[in-house]
Amino acid sequence: MTDSGVLVDAGEPIASVTIDRPTVLNALDAITLGELIAAFAALAEAPDLRCVIVTGAGPKAFVAGADIGGMAALGPREARAFAELGHQLGDAIEALSVPVIAAVGGFALGAGCELALACDFIYASSTARFGQPEVNLGVIPGFGGTQRLARRVGLGRARELIYTGAIISAAEALRIGLVNAVVEPAELMPRVRAVAETIAAKPPLAVADAKRALRLGADMPLAAANELERHLFAGLFGTADQREGMQAFIEKRPPKFQGR
Repeated sequence: MTDSGVLVDAGEPIASVTIDRPTVLNALDAITLGELIAAFAALAEAPDLRCVIVTGAGPKAFVAGADIGGMAALGPREARAFAELGHQLGDAIEALSVPVIAAVGGFALGAGCELALACDFIYASSTARFGQPEVNLGVIPGFGGTQRLARRVGLGRARELIYTGAIISAAEALRIGLVNAVVEPAELMPRVRAVAETIAAKPPLAVADAKRALRLGADMPLAAANELERHLFAGLFGTADQREGMQAFIEKRPPKFQGR
C-alpha cells in the first residue's frame, strides 16, 4: 500500500492486512483508517477471496488504540468525522462476504479492540491485552465499541469494561467470550492460518450466506431472522456447490467446490 503503515497481501484465497506503525504501536490515525477502508474496498472486489486475516506488526501490539496525539486537539465536528472513519472501517469488515479473522498479539486497546470486534472472530496470543480505556481520556469508545462489545460479551461485562477502563489479559478475554482461543505467541499466525485454510476449502457461497444470516439476523426479531435463514437456505439449493457437496457426501469422496 503506502507508507501510512497498512500492508496488504492480497493473495487468494487468503489475504492478510497488517497495520505496521511500530513507533506508535500500530495506533490508528485518519490516514491509516483511510488506507484500511481502501484495502477492504479492494478486497471486496477480489473474485477468488475466501478469508482475510487482520493483524498488527510486531509482538507489542495488534493496535494500541487511536493515535491520541492526533486526537487531542479535535473539536466536536472533527471528532465526529474521525469517528465516522472508524465506523466506516468496521462496517466494511462486517459487510465483506468472506470471514475476517483478527490475529491479536500484544495490545488491542480502544480502537484496536474495536477493530478486532468488527472481525468475525478473534484469536489471541497469551501476551495479548484487551480493553476499552477511553473513559480514562474523558471520552467513550467511538468506533463501535459500546455496541459490538456488548453484543460479544453481554451488556453487563461491557458496562464494567467501559465504565472502569480496565485492561484485561488474554485469559480473561477468553473466559468472558471476547476471544475464541488463546495460544502461545509463536503459534498465533500458524493457528489463524490453519483456520483460514479450513474456511477457504468450504463452499464460498454457503460461507457468505452464513455470514449474512448471522450479521443481519442479529439485529432482527427472531421471526424475521428465521425467515431470512429459510430464504438463504433455500436459495443455496440452486447452486452447483450444493449439488456437488451432497453428491460427494453420498459417493463418500472429497467435494470439489467451484463457488457457483
